[in-house]
Amino acid sequence: MRSSVKIEGGILYLTEDEDQLAAQLYGAERLSYDPDRKLIDNISTDELTPGWVCYYYDETLARYCLVGLRGGVVKKDAVKNGNFGVIVSGMSKGCGSSRETAPFSELTAGVQIVIAKNIEKIYGQNCQNIGLLTSTDFGLIERIENGEEIPISEFTKGLDPIAASIVEHGGLFPYNKARLAGEVSPPELDTATRPMTLCEKILSRRAIADAKTGRLGVAAVKPGDALFARTDVRFSHDYVTAMADSLFRMGLGQDARIKDPESVFAFRDHLTFLEQVMPKAHVEMGLMEQAQSLATVQEDFAKAQGIRLYGEVQRDGVLVGSEGICHNIVIEELALPGQLVLGTDSHTCMAGALGCFAYGVGSTDMANSWFTKDVRVRVPETARVNLTGALRDGVCAKDLMLYLLSQEFFKCGDGIGKVLEFGGEGTMSMALDERATLTNMAVEAGGFTGIIEADDLVVDYLVEMRGLSADEIREGIVAADPDATYCKVFDIDLNLLEPMVATPGDPRNGIPLRELGEKVKIDIAYGGSCTGGKKTDMDLYASVVRRAEDLGLEIPDDVHCYIQFGSQHIRDYAQTMGYITLFEQAGIDLIDPSCGACIKAGPGVSDSPDQVTVSAINRNFPGRSGPGKVYLASPLVIAASAFLGYVGGPEELGADG
Repeated sequence: MRSSVKIEGGILYLTEDEDQLAAQLYGAERLSYDPDRKLIDNISTDELTPGWVCYYYDETLARYCLVGLRGGVVKKDAVKNGNFGVIVSGMSKGCGSSRETAPFSELTAGVQIVIAKNIEKIYGQNCQNIGLLTSTDFGLIERIENGEEIPISEFTKGLDPIAASIVEHGGLFPYNKARLAGEVSPPELDTATRPMTLCEKILSRRAIADAKTGRLGVAAVKPGDALFARTDVRFSHDYVTAMADSLFRMGLGQDARIKDPESVFAFRDHLTFLEQVMPKAHVEMGLMEQAQSLATVQEDFAKAQGIRLYGEVQRDGVLVGSEGICHNIVIEELALPGQLVLGTDSHTCMAGALGCFAYGVGSTDMANSWFTKDVRVRVPETARVNLTGALRDGVCAKDLMLYLLSQEFFKCGDGIGKVLEFGGEGTMSMALDERATLTNMAVEAGGFTGIIEADDLVVDYLVEMRGLSADEIREGIVAADPDATYCKVFDIDLNLLEPMVATPGDPRNGIPLRELGEKVKIDIAYGGSCTGGKKTDMDLYASVVRRAEDLGLEIPDDVHCYIQFGSQHIRDYAQTMGYITLFEQAGIDLIDPSCGACIKAGPGVSDSPDQVTVSAINRNFPGRSGPGKVYLASPLVIAASAFLGYVGGPEELGADG
């Protein structure tokens, strides 16, 4: 175990002043700490390692550290060759995707410590897992500048005992080896019986009470408790499986086997359409072959380990897409109320709509869970979102989330690591797909996950979709105690909400649509992704298209509109409802299931900075869906904007006629 760290290399300040940033990277200029210097906030994992960089999963990642940072100042090898031991930035470092490639690129580029005003939950845990130190204490900077050797205890302040021990051991694999060898043990839980939230209830049931016997369940848990919990569903997708497989074998040997492979799943759902949109420059770099290797590695891994792979779909001998996006299929086929669901994607939380505790992790957490079937958890605090009333016509769950994310609690980072528990009559009046939008976008608040208590609507859905016993489903349902403790309570009257839009750069940039000001001309209207490709979303798109059809409106020639299905089941639904014919007659391009444009890997991406997209996806960080500007909005606004030619709502259709 390490007791201190001596920093080798200088400090890289990620400043908003691009000249100062370039001087550090290319002029070997070393800046001294200045508390008044404006540092970049909300650096997403998309900026640390853009999607195309994630085709690599080894030390090659060091060469591309931060190449997606806004402004385009950071070039290939700049961080690696700059001899930096510390990176300093502003608020919300590591927001966005759960990709472990992001901190791994920093670590392999020589970075030992990341300092930021606050650290996003998944990114922070990934850093701990690989041995990259993090801190929110800017007081360390002067000590580092003075050449002081920093005690490891400075980086374990505020951590739970398990996380602290992982940091001391230098990562999750060294810790777990010590744990399995009996050299270290997690603390026993002795929390007295207390009122609990939904997630606390599930964790108390899934907590490993006795590591030797495997006995599950403790009387209660409270925020801050550290434990290992037994998972029910574990899944990874084509972007991540290869890296997790490599870590799995590296840490546990070439013959390592997955424990309980029947509960492990893999998805070929992220890069299905990459060939159609990969830039020529990337093709010339050999990235197409590198990306295709991810699918091959995943397929070989699934066969070797005997796990279910949800793969590609062919129609009449032609590849048309994937079986479905992982999050949609997890709801349709895999997760159940009361379960603990683990996935290598930040939007794993979408399954919380079924009343399960579902959240995203990085490659190292997944690789360890393959072997142990458990995952380490620090019991999170929960924020309660009480919804009353009902959404008015023209307002959707997406509008609610954009409104919620715009609140100062989330904009300043206070929501990081918190569970969003939705409840109240307004929540329960929503369709399941609309509830899934709420839980899906909890991670955009920096949240741990989102969850909604399962009710008869969920039970009926699972009985219909899977032929399960209603009584058996109900046995797994948990309910929050009426007097449970919440760190924050939001009371929202749905009757008062109006259509929203998030301006480019961050999903927390929400404003009422009516406040957008001048008409924002669009080039692309994209309806799809796990957030916007569900059955209810198809209903919403269709309602607007039919209205436009009745008014004799057409999509302008300079606007390209796409609608993409979240799964083949959803596509079949659209076919049955007559939507496919309706959409095609309107001139909309229909795309089979895949993550696609949401991660810059399919039709619907922008290809130049001056293009504007209005999109139903969940996040609009710089570069996320191409180099252009992305406005987030509801399915109703997406469809209406396609006909209007600018960002607007359905009520504006025919307004000039």
